[in-house]
Amino acid sequence: MIDLHTHSIFSDGELVPAEHLRRVENMAYQAVAITDHADSSNLDFIIPRIVKVAADLNRFSRTRLIPGIELTHIPPQMFTELVAQSRKLGAEIVVGHGETVMEPVKAGTNLAAIKAGVDILAHPGFITKEEAQLAAEKGVYLELTGRKGHSLTNGHVARRALDAGALLVVNADAHGPDDFMSAAMAETVALGAGLDKARYEKLRRDMEGLVAEK
Repeated sequence: MIDLHTHSIFSDGELVPAEHLRRVENMAYQAVAITDHADSSNLDFIIPRIVKVAADLNRFSRTRLIPGIELTHIPPQMFTELVAQSRKLGAEIVVGHGETVMEPVKAGTNLAAIKAGVDILAHPGFITKEEAQLAAEKGVYLELTGRKGHSLTNGHVARRALDAGALLVVNADAHGPDDFMSAAMAETVALGAGLDKARYEKLRRDMEGLVAEK
């Protein structure tokens, strides 16, 4: 099991990174990324701390902690700058907070995040055909989410991704211990979005490949 979109106390999550990692280690996760919410005000505060704690904890954990960040509600024009800054600070997974139907995310965010080369476009709502095609060209993963509300458009996202040949991930967008998904639940999210078992197995292999690259 791999999850590349979770949150700790460094934004709106409930757990310190050590407990966060221990809980998913106990669930036999292979890897987890902590991707706390950020904009230009707190990137340089969050990322170095997650980088440091990952280096500390990965010496002792069977589950790999990957330092990341989620660029959240930023002006679309800032994505290129902040993606570059995030990587320079040590973020190995950069998530763009997509145009979920649950929040007033500014129009143009999906396209700007894809163009800037985020690793994952989270809960991208009613992503367009053109955006999905660009994501496929740039190797940006589109998220099927287990999070309540954001998951309402999973079926639409899956269809767009499959039609365009875009990569998919399944993430929990976990904010607390009750949010972490089991492997069985992750499969349920994918199948519920319209994937068949063969496509879900490809998704899992693609996620493993992404982690191996980091």
